[in-house]
Amino acid sequence: MVVTRWGCRFMGHNFPCSVGKGGISATKREGDGATPVGTHSIVGLLYRPDRLAKPADWAVPIGPRDLWSDDGSHEEYNMMVRAPYPHSHERLSRADPLYDLVILTNWNWPYAVKGRGSAIFIHAWRKPRHYTEGCVAFRPDHLHWITRRVRHGTKLIVQP
Repeated sequence: MVVTRWGCRFMGHNFPCSVGKGGISATKREGDGATPVGTHSIVGLLYRPDRLAKPADWAVPIGPRDLWSDDGSHEEYNMMVRAPYPHSHERLSRADPLYDLVILTNWNWPYAVKGRGSAIFIHAWRKPRHYTEGCVAFRPDHLHWITRRVRHGTKLIVQP
């Protein structure tokens, strides 16, 4: 899967996608809103079982207490954690559909470097080409198509 600011190429198809509001950057930092340049691996797949059928045998359900730590000062930085969690985090079980289906990459994971930026997810976009906080986002039907074809270890190549 190759992503540029213009879109994504995957398995002979071209898809429109969104990248971070900070553009695509070779010097990704926490809070810059950039999508990091590089070759990243797909390492997980999360889904909301209250909204979707299990999309693949390796998918893990998102529950109401599931969070993602974005607190660079905590040892669980850039890891999935559970509420109650007193440190800075992002809720995975959102009211909107953006995280109903989430493909996880290995950006700054599993051994996170403080300040390098927390997770880069692949998820549904808010609206066409609307920027993200650094993730890669797709139209929901395109995301579902892609999800049926990615596997653990599939490469996400982000180019400037």
